[in-house]
Formats: sequence, C-alpha cells, structure tokens
Amino acid sequence: MSPQASKKRALTEFFSSISQKRARYSPSTDSAIVSRDGPSSSHPTYPFPIPHLPSHIAERISESPSSEGKIIDDQLDLDLLYFQPFVPKFVEKDLFEFLRSQLFFYRVQYKIKRGGIETQINTPRFTTVFGLDETSKFGPDDLIIETMTSKPVASNKYPTCKPRPIPQCLDELRKITEVFTESTYNFCLVNYYANGSDSISYHSDDERFLGPHPAIASFSLGAKRDFLMKHKPVPPKDGDPVATEINNAKPLKLPLASGDMILMRGKTQANWLHSIPKRKGGESDRGRINITFRKAMVKGGTENYYQYNVGSGGVWNWDHKKQEMTLWQSNGV
Repeated sequence: MSPQASKKRALTEFFSSISQKRARYSPSTDSAIVSRDGPSSSHPTYPFPIPHLPSHIAERISESPSSEGKIIDDQLDLDLLYFQPFVPKFVEKDLFEFLRSQLFFYRVQYKIKRGGIETQINTPRFTTVFGLDETSKFGPDDLIIETMTSKPVASNKYPTCKPRPIPQCLDELRKITEVFTESTYNFCLVNYYANGSDSISYHSDDERFLGPHPAIASFSLGAKRDFLMKHKPVPPKDGDPVATEINNAKPLKLPLASGDMILMRGKTQANWLHSIPKRKGGESDRGRINITFRKAMVKGGTENYYQYNVGSGGVWNWDHKKQEMTLWQSNGV
C-alpha cells in the first residue's frame, strides 16, 4: 500500500466515526439547507452558531485529495504543490454552498498612511478569520490559555481583537490538509468574492510572524478565477541577464477551479507576489470562496489577521432569497 493510500485509509476510518454524529442532511437543489437543530460550533465571539458539516460532505472530504499534487518549481525561488482538484468534484459545489450560507463575513475598512497622507481602504471582497497564534490556545470553557503553561493569558495580551476558534466545518478540512501537506496550521482565513469586481491586488504573505519559509494552503470553491503570480522585482545589475529575464517575464497564470488547492511553500512568499485580478464575464459573477490555512508564530500575527479580516464593521451573511450577502442584523438570521 502506498503512503498516500495509507493516509487516506487512516483518515477515512477517523472521520467515519465522527460523521455519524453530524446533522441529518438530504441533498437538494439548495445544498445549503441545514437544520439549525443539529450539532454546531459556537463561541462567545461568534455572532451565531455555525453548523457542523453535513454528513455526506464530511464523508467525501475524508477521501481527499482527489488527485496527486503537481510540483511546480521550474522557476527561480518558486515552490508550489498544485492539486487539481483536492476536494472531490462530486461534493465541491455542496461545500461551497454550505460555507457561503453558514459562515459570517465582514466588509473591512481601514486606514493607512502613505507619504504622510491618510487613506481609507475598502477591502474589495468579503472576509472572515478564525484561529490563534502558537503562543496561545483555546482551553476549557472558551478561555484562551498560554500554550507553555496552560494558564489563562493576561487580559491585555490581545488588546485589539477577540480571537475565536476554527469551527468544525473548517477544522476538518484543516486536519486533512495538514496530513497531505506535511505542515501544521493554526489560522484559517476565508475570502468571498461575490463577483468579478471583487479582487485582491499583488501581494505576498511574507510577514515576519509567519516565519522564514511559511507553508500556505489555498483552496478555491465556486467560480473559476485566474490566480496570477510573478517574481518580486530584482535590482538590475550591469550585464546580469537573469535579473532582466525575471523583471520582464510574464506572470504565471493558474486558472483555479472549484475544489483546487495550491500549496505555496519554501522561498515562494519571500520572493513571489500573487493576486486575484478583476474579471468580467464567464464564471466570475457566480461567486468564489477562498480558504487559506497558515501558521502564525507570535501574537502579532493574531492581531494582524483580525484587524484586516474582521475590523469594526457589521456582520454579513448570505441571504437565500436575495441571493447576495446582506447585513446580518437586517436579514433576520
């Protein structure tokens, strides 16, 4: 038996014992309909409980990945593992509909200073985040405790945010991802791109709180969107053809489909930028969810992620009748 087959068998046995306890679910034309009376994840920081994964989704996810990861390392400093797909094709749509309807999101606004001038930034997508850095963990009774001592953290350890645990519906995917990427994660960021106008500009996840060579697992669900990558500019040197080639190279384009996962690791974040550009037509207006798992090493990571993915705005939730995100307080959820 191959190592991957052995991993799949162990995961199937592990999750089969869990899935029997899930909320009852019958597939329908609206795969997001889930009984609120079933088991759910709750926490004082959640605006409302988040149902556990329906059993048929949980069972199929336990069979992930659906394909072997393809190594992409044919360019300088690039180290990717690309699954097409990771989430089984016969369940990725249901998982997308479930998460879009059951998670809460934010439309974050924040201010930055550039050249002494303060500018307000309106995040061009919906975001939410769960997790806690390596120095702390969630203990009994929803308390945050120190990882090393298991004692309650000081009341002022996280003065700018209220950390919350990863709900079961995302945590099961995290556990499976850890096995097949041979990495561990303590944060889950979720982006919802409502249409082709929602986007994220070129950036790299190279913050110091992630460590020198972070592994970031990025899942796509819903509409297919282009994922662009390009090497960071290299200072030109006289007679250096490598720098010229890198700076003039066309971006790498990966058309991420629903269920795909790309693992960025090694030197990638330190040397490459990535983006989801705006698009018109095609699938872009059908909505896309991006889930990323990552590992923050220190409390600065926790404060950063909650600041830029929760902020201080209102809570948004999917409205089935309107088929769009609406402010939670106003849609009667």
